[in-house]
Amino acid sequence: MGRCIGMDIHRDFAQVAVVENGLLRDEGRLDCRPRQLREWAQSLRPDDEIALEATANSAAIAVLLEQHVARVVISNPVKTRAIAEAKVKTDKVDARILAQLLAADFLPGTWLPDERTRMLRRVTMRRAHLVRQCTRAKNQIHAVLHRNLLPRPPVSDLFGRAGRAWLATQPLPADEQHTVQALLRQLDF
Repeated sequence: MGRCIGMDIHRDFAQVAVVENGLLRDEGRLDCRPRQLREWAQSLRPDDEIALEATANSAAIAVLLEQHVARVVISNPVKTRAIAEAKVKTDKVDARILAQLLAADFLPGTWLPDERTRMLRRVTMRRAHLVRQCTRAKNQIHAVLHRNLLPRPPVSDLFGRAGRAWLATQPLPADEQHTVQALLRQLDF
């Protein structure tokens, strides 16, 4: 049987612990930049298993490592209560618990999506972010109108051609006019 490796993942490094032949040992810190991870991956064996703490970069690390080992498990943080409820919470303790839970086959994992699904998720998140930005800009323009006691626009779409023509005729203080123009440029972009 291969080694069971636990990795407590952070932005720049991972704390690593290994269970091998029933013995637990700390392996120290590992740099989480791609080149260093690839170099470390060369030391892995095909029968090794790795448990990662679920973080923003754990999927990228899992993809990089999965070709070198038998299995990579991204720990489901909601179900991995041993880490969340540990009285002593350090990177070493978290890495050790991950390695031990993996060795005991008690580690509930999460699904690791394929590259196409990850790409679709990224595109969807970017689009949702842009929609939120547009909504925020529109709400700020409506707030300017409300703050200056202007009536409701006589059009259904304030941001369409007729709505913008109406908006351009509204008497606003200079600073508010600049704000509206800047927000409209932002929407156009």
